[in-house]
Amino acid sequence: MGKSDFLSPKAISNRIKAKGLQKLRWYCQMCQKQCRDENGFKCHCMSESHQRQLLLASENPNRFLDYFSDEFKRDFLELLSRRFGTKRVHNNIVYNEYISHREHVHMNSTKWETLTEFTKWLGRQGLCKVDETPKGWYIEYIDRDPETIRRQDEQAKKKKQDLDDQERSAKFIRDQVRRGRDGKETEVSTERIDVTPVWFLKVTRVCYLGCTVCSIYMETRKQQQQQPVRTDHWLQPNIVVKVVTKRLGDKYHKKKAVVMEVRDKYEAVVKMIDSGDKLKLDQTHVETVVPTPGKRVLILNGPHRETEALLEGINEKSFNATLTLESGQQKGKSVDVAYEDFSKLA
Repeated sequence: MGKSDFLSPKAISNRIKAKGLQKLRWYCQMCQKQCRDENGFKCHCMSESHQRQLLLASENPNRFLDYFSDEFKRDFLELLSRRFGTKRVHNNIVYNEYISHREHVHMNSTKWETLTEFTKWLGRQGLCKVDETPKGWYIEYIDRDPETIRRQDEQAKKKKQDLDDQERSAKFIRDQVRRGRDGKETEVSTERIDVTPVWFLKVTRVCYLGCTVCSIYMETRKQQQQQPVRTDHWLQPNIVVKVVTKRLGDKYHKKKAVVMEVRDKYEAVVKMIDSGDKLKLDQTHVETVVPTPGKRVLILNGPHRETEALLEGINEKSFNATLTLESGQQKGKSVDVAYEDFSKLA
Protein backbone atom coordinates (compact mmCIF):
# COMPACT_ATOMS: atom_id res chain seq x y z
CA MET A 1 0.00 0.00 0.00
CA GLY A 2 1.61 3.26 -1.14
CA LYS A 3 2.05 6.33 1.02
CA SER A 4 -0.26 8.35 -1.21
CA ASP A 5 -3.04 5.77 -1.00
CA PHE A 6 -6.43 7.11 0.09
CA LEU A 7 -6.69 4.49 2.86
CA SER A 8 -3.14 4.84 4.14
CA PRO A 9 -2.70 5.78 7.81
CA LYS A 10 -1.16 9.13 6.89
CA ALA A 11 -4.00 10.03 4.53
CA ILE A 12 -6.58 9.08 7.13
CA SER A 13 -4.71 11.09 9.76
CA ASN A 14 -4.62 14.13 7.49
CA ARG A 15 -8.35 13.94 6.88
CA ILE A 16 -9.05 13.66 10.60
CA LYS A 17 -6.89 16.72 11.27
CA ALA A 18 -8.67 18.65 8.54
CA LYS A 19 -12.02 18.16 10.26
CA GLY A 20 -13.26 20.44 12.99
CA LEU A 21 -11.66 23.63 14.24
CA GLN A 22 -8.03 24.62 13.79
CA LYS A 23 -5.99 27.38 15.41
CA LEU A 24 -7.27 30.85 14.68
CA ARG A 25 -3.80 32.31 14.11
CA TRP A 26 -3.42 30.04 11.06
CA TYR A 27 -6.69 31.13 9.42
CA CYS A 28 -6.85 33.61 6.53
CA GLN A 29 -10.22 35.40 6.50
CA MET A 30 -9.62 37.10 3.17
CA CYS A 31 -9.07 33.78 1.40
CA GLN A 32 -11.28 31.85 3.86
CA LYS A 33 -8.57 29.21 4.15
CA GLN A 34 -7.57 27.31 7.28
CA CYS A 35 -3.99 26.08 7.56
CA ARG A 36 -3.00 23.24 9.89
CA ASP A 37 0.37 24.58 11.03
CA GLU A 38 2.65 27.60 10.91
CA ASN A 39 4.56 26.40 7.87
CA GLY A 40 1.35 25.96 5.88
CA PHE A 41 0.14 29.40 6.85
CA LYS A 42 3.49 30.92 5.83
CA CYS A 43 3.33 29.22 2.44
CA HIS A 44 -0.21 30.47 1.94
CA CYS A 45 0.76 34.07 2.72
CA MET A 46 3.45 33.87 0.03
CA SER A 47 1.09 32.42 -2.56
CA GLU A 48 -0.08 34.42 -5.57
CA SER A 49 -3.79 34.04 -4.75
CA HIS A 50 -3.29 35.53 -1.28
CA GLN A 51 -1.37 38.46 -2.71
CA ARG A 52 -4.22 39.17 -5.16
CA GLN A 53 -6.72 39.21 -2.30
CA LEU A 54 -4.54 41.67 -0.38
CA LEU A 55 -4.39 43.98 -3.38
CA LEU A 56 -8.17 43.93 -3.65
CA ALA A 57 -8.55 44.67 0.04
CA SER A 58 -6.08 47.53 -0.08
CA GLU A 59 -8.16 49.33 -2.72
CA ASN A 60 -11.20 49.57 -0.46
CA PRO A 61 -10.51 48.19 3.04
CA ASN A 62 -13.73 49.57 4.57
CA ARG A 63 -15.87 47.59 2.15
CA PHE A 64 -14.35 44.28 3.22
CA LEU A 65 -14.47 45.26 6.90
CA ASP A 66 -18.17 46.14 6.68
CA TYR A 67 -18.89 42.95 4.74
CA PHE A 68 -17.29 40.68 7.35
CA SER A 69 -18.93 42.67 10.18
CA ASP A 70 -22.38 42.28 8.63
CA GLU A 71 -21.82 38.55 8.08
CA PHE A 72 -20.70 38.09 11.68
CA LYS A 73 -23.65 40.06 13.08
CA ARG A 74 -26.20 38.26 10.89
CA ASP A 75 -24.96 34.75 11.70
CA PHE A 76 -24.60 35.53 15.41
CA LEU A 77 -28.15 36.92 15.72
CA GLU A 78 -29.57 34.08 13.60
CA LEU A 79 -28.02 31.54 15.98
CA LEU A 80 -29.19 33.49 19.04
CA SER A 81 -32.81 33.69 17.82
CA ARG A 82 -32.97 30.10 16.54
CA ARG A 83 -31.14 28.40 19.39
CA PHE A 84 -32.19 30.44 22.42
CA GLY A 85 -35.23 32.45 21.27
CA THR A 86 -35.96 35.34 23.62
CA LYS A 87 -34.31 33.70 26.65
CA ARG A 88 -31.64 35.53 28.65
CA VAL A 89 -28.28 33.82 28.05
CA HIS A 90 -24.58 34.50 28.66
CA ASN A 91 -22.87 35.96 25.60
CA ASN A 92 -19.96 33.53 25.88
CA ILE A 93 -22.30 30.55 25.55
CA VAL A 94 -23.66 31.89 22.27
CA TYR A 95 -20.20 32.81 21.00
CA ASN A 96 -18.70 29.39 21.77
CA GLU A 97 -21.52 27.68 19.90
CA TYR A 98 -21.11 30.12 17.01
CA ILE A 99 -17.37 29.49 16.58
CA SER A 100 -17.91 25.71 16.74
CA HIS A 101 -18.85 25.91 13.05
CA ARG A 102 -15.71 25.70 10.96
CA GLU A 103 -16.78 28.22 8.29
CA HIS A 104 -17.73 31.01 10.70
CA VAL A 105 -16.53 34.59 10.28
CA HIS A 106 -13.78 35.33 12.79
CA MET A 107 -14.17 38.34 15.05
CA ASN A 108 -10.66 39.64 14.31
CA SER A 109 -11.82 40.41 10.77
CA THR A 110 -14.72 42.61 11.97
CA LYS A 111 -14.85 46.13 13.36
CA TRP A 112 -15.31 44.78 16.92
CA GLU A 113 -12.15 43.88 18.76
CA THR A 114 -13.76 41.97 21.66
CA LEU A 115 -16.97 40.11 22.39
CA THR A 116 -17.82 42.63 25.12
CA GLU A 117 -17.60 45.49 22.63
CA PHE A 118 -19.86 43.60 20.22
CA THR A 119 -22.36 42.89 23.03
CA LYS A 120 -22.53 46.57 23.97
CA TRP A 121 -23.07 47.48 20.31
CA LEU A 122 -26.03 45.08 20.11
CA GLY A 123 -27.60 46.85 23.10
CA ARG A 124 -27.05 50.33 21.66
CA GLN A 125 -28.61 49.32 18.35
CA GLY A 126 -31.70 47.90 20.08
CA LEU A 127 -31.13 44.42 18.64
CA CYS A 128 -30.80 42.76 22.07
CA LYS A 129 -31.35 43.51 25.73
CA VAL A 130 -27.96 43.40 27.43
CA ASP A 131 -26.98 43.65 31.10
CA GLU A 132 -23.70 43.26 32.96
CA THR A 133 -23.45 40.98 36.00
CA PRO A 134 -20.54 39.80 38.17
CA LYS A 135 -20.52 36.67 35.99
CA GLY A 136 -20.22 38.64 32.77
CA TRP A 137 -22.52 40.01 30.06
CA TYR A 138 -25.97 38.52 29.38
CA ILE A 139 -27.98 39.10 26.21
CA GLU A 140 -31.62 38.60 25.30
CA TYR A 141 -32.81 38.63 21.68
CA ILE A 142 -35.58 41.09 20.79
CA ASP A 143 -38.01 39.47 18.36
CA ARG A 144 -39.15 42.09 15.84
CA ASP A 145 -40.96 39.71 13.48
CA PRO A 146 -44.19 41.38 12.22
CA GLU A 147 -46.23 38.25 12.98
CA THR A 148 -44.95 38.14 16.56
CA ILE A 149 -45.61 41.84 17.11
CA ARG A 150 -49.14 41.53 15.68
CA ARG A 151 -49.86 38.51 17.89
CA GLN A 152 -48.67 40.39 20.98
CA ASP A 153 -50.83 43.41 20.06
CA GLU A 154 -53.87 41.16 19.68
CA GLN A 155 -53.27 39.56 23.07
CA ALA A 156 -52.85 42.97 24.71
CA LYS A 157 -56.05 44.22 23.04
CA LYS A 158 -58.04 41.20 24.22
CA LYS A 159 -56.67 41.56 27.74
CA LYS A 160 -57.62 45.25 27.81
CA GLN A 161 -61.13 44.45 26.53
CA ASP A 162 -61.60 41.82 29.25
CA LEU A 163 -60.46 44.29 31.90
CA ASP A 164 -62.86 46.92 30.53
CA ASP A 165 -65.75 44.42 30.76
CA GLN A 166 -64.86 43.66 34.36
CA GLU A 167 -64.64 47.35 35.25
CA ARG A 168 -68.06 48.04 33.72
CA SER A 169 -69.56 45.11 35.59
CA ALA A 170 -67.97 46.26 38.85
CA LYS A 171 -69.34 49.78 38.37
CA PHE A 172 -72.82 48.37 37.69
CA ILE A 173 -72.74 46.40 40.95
CA ARG A 174 -71.54 49.39 42.96
CA ASP A 175 -74.30 51.59 41.51
CA GLN A 176 -76.96 49.01 42.36
CA VAL A 177 -75.64 48.65 45.91
CA ARG A 178 -75.69 52.44 46.37
CA ARG A 179 -79.26 52.72 45.01
CA GLY A 180 -80.41 49.92 47.28
CA ARG A 181 -78.93 51.58 50.36
CA ASP A 182 -80.39 54.99 49.49
CA GLY A 183 -83.88 53.54 48.87
CA LYS A 184 -84.21 51.58 52.14
CA GLU A 185 -84.83 53.12 55.57
CA THR A 186 -84.04 49.85 57.30
CA GLU A 187 -80.32 49.19 57.59
CA VAL A 188 -79.22 46.14 55.65
CA SER A 189 -77.02 43.80 57.68
CA THR A 190 -74.25 42.78 55.29
CA GLU A 191 -70.50 42.52 55.43
CA ARG A 192 -68.08 44.16 53.01
CA ILE A 193 -68.71 43.32 49.35
CA ASP A 194 -65.59 42.53 47.33
CA VAL A 195 -66.10 43.53 43.70
CA THR A 196 -62.72 42.34 42.38
CA PRO A 197 -63.05 39.96 40.63
CA VAL A 198 -66.58 41.02 39.77
CA TRP A 199 -68.61 37.82 39.92
CA PHE A 200 -67.13 36.50 43.18
CA LEU A 201 -69.15 38.78 45.42
CA LYS A 202 -69.19 37.52 49.02
CA VAL A 203 -72.34 38.25 51.05
CA THR A 204 -72.00 36.24 54.22
CA ARG A 205 -75.20 37.47 55.90
CA VAL A 206 -78.10 38.18 53.55
CA CYS A 207 -81.03 40.09 54.97
CA TYR A 208 -84.56 38.67 54.92
CA LEU A 209 -86.30 41.92 54.03
CA GLY A 210 -86.36 41.29 50.29
CA CYS A 211 -84.21 44.33 49.62
CA THR A 212 -83.38 45.54 46.13
CA VAL A 213 -79.65 45.02 46.56
CA CYS A 214 -79.87 41.28 47.17
CA SER A 215 -82.45 40.63 44.44
CA ILE A 216 -80.46 42.55 41.82
CA TYR A 217 -77.23 40.79 42.81
CA MET A 218 -78.79 37.31 42.51
CA GLU A 219 -80.46 38.08 39.18
CA THR A 220 -77.33 39.66 37.68
CA ARG A 221 -75.15 36.75 38.74
CA LYS A 222 -77.62 34.29 37.25
CA GLN A 223 -77.56 36.12 33.89
CA GLN A 224 -73.76 36.23 33.92
CA GLN A 225 -73.50 32.47 34.51
CA GLN A 226 -75.77 31.85 31.52
CA GLN A 227 -73.58 33.94 29.19
CA PRO A 228 -70.63 32.20 27.52
CA VAL A 229 -67.21 33.67 28.37
CA ARG A 230 -64.77 34.97 25.79
CA THR A 231 -62.28 32.51 24.35
CA ASP A 232 -58.94 32.90 22.59
CA HIS A 233 -60.09 30.82 19.61
CA TRP A 234 -62.71 32.10 17.17
CA LEU A 235 -62.48 30.03 13.97
CA GLN A 236 -65.80 28.63 12.72
CA PRO A 237 -66.71 26.70 9.56
CA ASN A 238 -68.47 28.45 6.66
CA ILE A 239 -67.11 31.94 7.36
CA VAL A 240 -65.06 34.17 5.04
CA VAL A 241 -61.57 35.16 6.24
CA LYS A 242 -58.64 37.11 4.81
CA VAL A 243 -55.12 35.68 4.64
CA VAL A 244 -52.71 38.12 6.33
CA THR A 245 -49.48 36.10 6.52
CA LYS A 246 -46.75 36.95 3.98
CA ARG A 247 -45.01 33.60 4.26
CA LEU A 248 -47.11 32.11 1.47
CA GLY A 249 -46.18 34.83 -1.02
CA ASP A 250 -48.19 37.47 -2.86
CA LYS A 251 -50.43 34.81 -4.44
CA TYR A 252 -52.37 34.39 -1.19
CA HIS A 253 -51.54 37.54 0.80
CA LYS A 254 -54.61 39.73 1.45
CA LYS A 255 -56.81 37.25 -0.49
CA LYS A 256 -60.12 35.93 0.85
CA ALA A 257 -60.95 32.32 1.60
CA VAL A 258 -63.76 30.22 3.07
CA VAL A 259 -63.16 28.11 6.17
CA MET A 260 -64.01 24.52 5.25
CA GLU A 261 -62.93 22.76 8.45
CA VAL A 262 -61.60 23.69 11.92
CA ARG A 263 -59.01 21.44 13.57
CA ASP A 264 -57.89 21.63 17.20
CA LYS A 265 -59.70 24.99 17.64
CA TYR A 266 -56.77 27.05 16.28
CA GLU A 267 -56.16 25.50 12.84
CA ALA A 268 -58.38 25.76 9.76
CA VAL A 269 -58.54 24.22 6.32
CA VAL A 270 -59.53 27.04 3.96
CA LYS A 271 -60.41 27.23 0.27
CA MET A 272 -59.22 30.29 -1.62
CA ILE A 273 -62.09 32.07 -3.35
CA ASP A 274 -60.04 33.19 -6.37
CA SER A 275 -57.99 30.10 -7.19
CA GLY A 276 -59.86 27.35 -5.35
CA ASP A 277 -56.61 26.18 -3.66
CA LYS A 278 -56.92 24.53 -0.27
CA LEU A 279 -54.54 25.58 2.51
CA LYS A 280 -54.05 24.66 6.16
CA LEU A 281 -53.54 27.86 8.17
CA ASP A 282 -53.20 28.84 11.80
CA GLN A 283 -55.66 31.26 13.40
CA THR A 284 -52.95 33.95 13.53
CA HIS A 285 -52.51 33.76 9.74
CA VAL A 286 -56.05 34.99 8.98
CA GLU A 287 -58.40 37.74 10.10
CA THR A 288 -62.13 38.37 9.99
CA VAL A 289 -63.91 39.99 7.03
CA VAL A 290 -66.40 42.84 7.57
CA PRO A 291 -68.93 42.89 4.68
CA THR A 292 -71.12 45.75 3.50
CA PRO A 293 -74.31 46.55 5.45
CA GLY A 294 -77.19 44.21 4.68
CA LYS A 295 -75.03 41.06 4.59
CA ARG A 296 -75.31 38.14 7.00
CA VAL A 297 -72.49 37.48 9.46
CA LEU A 298 -71.63 35.03 12.24
CA ILE A 299 -70.63 36.26 15.71
CA LEU A 300 -67.42 34.47 16.72
CA ASN A 301 -66.80 35.63 20.30
CA GLY A 302 -68.46 37.19 23.30
CA PRO A 303 -71.93 36.66 24.83
CA HIS A 304 -73.57 36.03 21.42
CA ARG A 305 -70.97 33.56 20.16
CA GLU A 306 -72.09 31.29 17.25
CA THR A 307 -75.15 33.47 16.61
CA GLU A 308 -76.06 34.50 13.07
CA ALA A 309 -76.86 38.18 12.58
CA LEU A 310 -77.54 40.86 9.97
CA LEU A 311 -75.07 43.72 9.56
CA GLU A 312 -77.00 46.99 9.96
CA GLY A 313 -74.23 49.59 10.11
CA ILE A 314 -70.51 50.18 10.69
CA ASN A 315 -69.10 52.50 13.37
CA GLU A 316 -65.64 53.45 12.10
CA LYS A 317 -64.71 55.62 15.09
CA SER A 318 -65.37 52.90 17.68
CA PHE A 319 -64.22 50.01 15.43
CA ASN A 320 -67.44 48.05 15.84
CA ALA A 321 -70.65 47.35 13.96
CA THR A 322 -74.36 47.23 14.77
CA LEU A 323 -75.82 43.76 14.27
CA THR A 324 -79.39 42.43 14.46
CA LEU A 325 -79.50 38.93 15.94
CA GLU A 326 -81.32 36.40 13.73
CA SER A 327 -81.35 33.43 16.12
CA GLY A 328 -81.37 32.58 19.81
CA GLN A 329 -83.54 33.83 22.66
CA GLN A 330 -82.73 37.46 21.87
CA LYS A 331 -83.69 37.25 18.20
CA GLY A 332 -84.35 40.71 16.71
CA LYS A 333 -82.18 42.51 19.27
CA SER A 334 -79.57 45.03 18.04
CA VAL A 335 -76.08 44.74 19.55
CA ASP A 336 -72.71 46.42 18.97
CA VAL A 337 -69.90 43.95 18.23
CA ALA A 338 -66.19 44.64 17.60
CA TYR A 339 -64.78 43.98 14.11
CA GLU A 340 -62.66 41.02 15.26
CA ASP A 341 -65.65 39.28 16.90
CA PHE A 342 -67.67 38.60 13.75
CA SER A 343 -67.09 37.69 10.12
CA LYS A 344 -68.96 37.41 6.86
CA LEU A 345 -70.89 34.19 6.19
CA ALA A 346 -70.01 32.29 3.01
